[in-house]
Amino acid sequence: MVGALPLGMAILGDTLDWPFFEDRHRRFAEELTAWADAYLPDLPHDDVDAACRARVKALGDAGFLKAVVPAAYGGLSDTLDVRTLCLAREILAARDGLADFAFAMQGLGTGPITIAGSQAMRQAILPGVRAGTRIAAFALSEKEAGSDVAAMATTALPDGNGHVRIDGEKTWISNGGIADHYIVFARSGEAPGARGLSAYLVEADTPGLTIAERIDVIAPHPLATLRFEACRIPVENRIGGPGDGFKVAMATLDIFRSTVGAAALGFARRALHETVSHANGRKLFGGTLGDLQLSQAAIADSAAEVDAAALLVYRAAWTKDKGAARVTREAALAKMVATENAQKVIDRAVQIHGGLGVTKGVKVEELYREIRALRIYEGATEVQKIVIARDLLKAQAARQEG
Repeated sequence: MVGALPLGMAILGDTLDWPFFEDRHRRFAEELTAWADAYLPDLPHDDVDAACRARVKALGDAGFLKAVVPAAYGGLSDTLDVRTLCLAREILAARDGLADFAFAMQGLGTGPITIAGSQAMRQAILPGVRAGTRIAAFALSEKEAGSDVAAMATTALPDGNGHVRIDGEKTWISNGGIADHYIVFARSGEAPGARGLSAYLVEADTPGLTIAERIDVIAPHPLATLRFEACRIPVENRIGGPGDGFKVAMATLDIFRSTVGAAALGFARRALHETVSHANGRKLFGGTLGDLQLSQAAIADSAAEVDAAALLVYRAAWTKDKGAARVTREAALAKMVATENAQKVIDRAVQIHGGLGVTKGVKVEELYREIRALRIYEGATEVQKIVIARDLLKAQAARQEG
């Protein structure tokens, strides 16, 4: 449910004054904020598939999907600008979780093409993604291969005359059932484990690809299990070289993992906004809820957690944009802290709202359902902890050897 009153730039606070940002980021944020407050409340909500399609089209028509493709294909920047992606997700998430989802998947579902796709593939796919006329999806997870990508069982094997045959299942696939194409990761057999994976572009109408199941979750989004049975595609649809799938996936997540933290930050900022508004207006015990010291303590804790998350998110985005080859640790820290902090901030918002907080149609109840998945997808919090610790251990060992 989108709030009835425009939130304006107040929801971002003084973030845009931080040295992470340039004037182009401030202009983008102002334009997207004004558009989101004016247009998102009027978009449909009842049918999740139709609602998602409407948001992709609206974002494309307004020009904001330019942020998810390079300038050579109608985008904003020569390369994907992570600070812009993060600002977009934060602004959209603060208003409408499905709009954030729609924007994010247009980027994630074409990130591998942007990073490693052929020139012909980019020309065929990216302009439609930018325009909002082509819906994108990223198919990595399997029932037994979520966090452990190396356990992937879906195969992509040579099938003669320059084709490969894909067999297997992918699940928890965002935009499953409504996407026009899927970026599919499969075991191509060049080596054991993660080194034997490749990435492929599979059009949604390819024979042998079916939607095995639609998946309902607590915050409605288009999700599905995909089944591949003798799904035959040209080898030219491979993204990158043979066996490059894991590298392509990790390079993509290196860009988009920080943006998950930004979405969580948007949810948290909206929860804090709703908390302060409710505390100021709720009358009790001869004063307001905000007069109570326990309420003030909750607000202060939430404000600190929001700012801590914002600093980590935009530090990671800035580091990537300034040319760092990898930001694995920075992105993992941003994703972990922002999603965990947002869960705390939103939980407090629900508590402070009392019975209203668990009432369907109240914003904080919606936020409570929206935030939970972010602590899992694109690497659960526990996986981020492993990534962070291993990076620090490896760095110290390297210094000692040097």
